[in-house]
Amino acid sequence: MKWTDTIRIAEELNDKFPDIDPLTIRFTDLHKWVCELDGFDDAPDHSGEKILEAIQMAWIEEAQ
Repeated sequence: MKWTDTIRIAEELNDKFPDIDPLTIRFTDLHKWVCELDGFDDAPDHSGEKILEAIQMAWIEEAQ
């Protein structure tokens, strides 16, 4: 899984943190949680605000 796999990452985050409201997550925490996901295999510094925002938006959709 890479940073560009936003939908898959969102699905994994939703499964791992079902009680978390993605709107309340700081990007620093989101970055850490993505890096800790099983199967995530990308450089931590390859992300940015746009990627984290895309993951957050996909997670919001997944959580509905």
